[in-house]
Amino acid sequence: MKPHYWFPKPYADFVQRLRVPCGFLLLLAFAWLSRPGRDSLLIGLPVSAAGLLLRGWAAGHLAKDRALATTGPYAYLRNPLYAGTVIAALGIVLAARSLWLALIFAAVFLLVYLPAVELEEQHLREIFSDYEAYARKVPRFLPAGKWKHHGQTFSWARYRRNEEYKALIGFLAACAWLGWKWTHSGMPL
Repeated sequence: MKPHYWFPKPYADFVQRLRVPCGFLLLLAFAWLSRPGRDSLLIGLPVSAAGLLLRGWAAGHLAKDRALATTGPYAYLRNPLYAGTVIAALGIVLAARSLWLALIFAAVFLLVYLPAVELEEQHLREIFSDYEAYARKVPRFLPAGKWKHHGQTFSWARYRRNEEYKALIGFLAACAWLGWKWTHSGMPL
């Protein structure tokens, strides 16, 4: 069965190169547009932390391009790193309390990250012969299946090798910025 792709490969290749610059633009939009409040921080930051936990769990099971990851969160969804990124970003957007930031995030996700996911899946199909069978069993973004142990355990060495700690540093920086903006906004603590 040939997979269906939503985005033409030339477009996906083009936006793949834009992911990092888009990240910087999102950072600028976040810095400028965020208007955090106590309630938005109490709602958004735990959501963002959940996304980071998913990313960290995935990074501890991923041996990039050496073996197809099918354990940990990869047993339930094919793209837990992207899903974790979306959840973490959604939490930051909720904490930032900005409709404009939410719209910008949604556009970047739809126009940049979804094509990147498709490109990555094409790459995995090319290097892992068992990827097609895996893709038939495991959904792309929304978890499916019973929660059970699937063999390989989490590895802190893999987590560090995949440099997932950088996402944690980014999250802490975003928290610091939101805290600073909130305390300097004149809103009551």
